[in-house]
Amino acid sequence: MIKVITEADEKEKITENVLCSLPEWFGIKESRDEYIRLSRELPYWAAIEDGKPVGFIALKETGPYTAEICVMGILKEYHRKGIGHQLFDEFHKYAKEKGYRFIQVKTVEAGYFEVYDRTRMFYESLGFCKLECFPLYWDEWNPCLVMVRTV
Repeated sequence: MIKVITEADEKEKITENVLCSLPEWFGIKESRDEYIRLSRELPYWAAIEDGKPVGFIALKETGPYTAEICVMGILKEYHRKGIGHQLFDEFHKYAKEKGYRFIQVKTVEAGYFEVYDRTRMFYESLGFCKLECFPLYWDEWNPCLVMVRTV
């Protein structure tokens, strides 16, 4: 079940629990802490299984026509069960209702880390395509790939 979460402390708790369980993706403490902090104030959806949050997605407005998947995470044991698609579907419905025309997401360019290659393929399965790579946006070991799609 996908649920809208509006309470800031609940968003923070879910985000922290999920991101801390995913060190392959969120192993840089400063970045992880920033995502946790940001999640408190953003439109936010959580996937609930047996009463327990197992994943989430948060939307950040980056322009009058563009929404960004600011951060998204799903506990590893729930990967490849359709939860990411369900979370994105709710995110997409909201973006459409709010009049956004584009959705973007940032991930790591292909060929650097196997886990991020899987992440990129997931976003491609949602209809995202490569817009541009910024090699030094994060740092030289994590070239930032911006992917986009229409709403």
